[in-house]
Amino acid sequence: MSATRDLTGPLPDPSPLVRGRLGTGREALWRVPEEVPVAFLLNGESFAVMMATPADLEEFALGFALTEGIVAAPDEISRLAIAEAAEGFVVNLAVDPAQAARVAARKRSFAGRAGCGICGAQTVAAALPRPPQVRGPRPTAAALASAFDALAATQAMNAENRSTHAAAFCDASGGILVTREDIGRHNALDKLGGALARSRRAAREGFVLLSSRISVEMVQKAAMLGAPFLAALSAPSALALRVAARAGMGLAARAGGDVMVFAPETWETSGISGVPAA
Repeated sequence: MSATRDLTGPLPDPSPLVRGRLGTGREALWRVPEEVPVAFLLNGESFAVMMATPADLEEFALGFALTEGIVAAPDEISRLAIAEAAEGFVVNLAVDPAQAARVAARKRSFAGRAGCGICGAQTVAAALPRPPQVRGPRPTAAALASAFDALAATQAMNAENRSTHAAAFCDASGGILVTREDIGRHNALDKLGGALARSRRAAREGFVLLSSRISVEMVQKAAMLGAPFLAALSAPSALALRVAARAGMGLAARAGGDVMVFAPETWETSGISGVPAA
């Protein structure tokens, strides 16, 4: 895959400084997250428009192509080009025409809201495809707790603007190896997927940690990356648990000072009625 940038200058500051006034009347300066439209084209044809933080755009594009099932491997993209357009960016992915035709049913007809992974899908089947099977080691509760404790220190962007999500890749002991951030939680996971692909790290060898909740599309994207386990600061939805069961993926969430490890394979058969919230 070759990548080119047709940009007149550096990417915008992902956390620009803005001026305001506190309720006490005192002037204050805040850093807020930047948000711009990023249009994805397949072979020059519109596919989706996502709202994203303008950082790690090549990794975003690569991860998006992988988690959306446009390609199965980075070398299936012959060229990735990024250019400025109006107040955002255009990313053109050159892929085999047959691959572009195969994903046409999932073409998004309007801009995704802050990286929504389902918004704009044109059919129900496109919104809820069956996830691939994933296999790999599952972390211990101690490893999960260690990763939860370490996540905030790796969120450099969020330390400035207090508003961006993070997706991190952790080794079996809970050590955080890679973190990517974005105003959209789906985008953060796409960026992480692109970073793993570029560094040739296999997602099946560790687990993914999110600063956000586990929704069904986050399970789907993690499964497309081959991650066998997904953990987050907030609990999964019931649908996320059912889809994780179909993928063979383990899920966990932080529970105060403890860790809740779900057994999604039991949710697939028993349903969720009468099961108390964690």
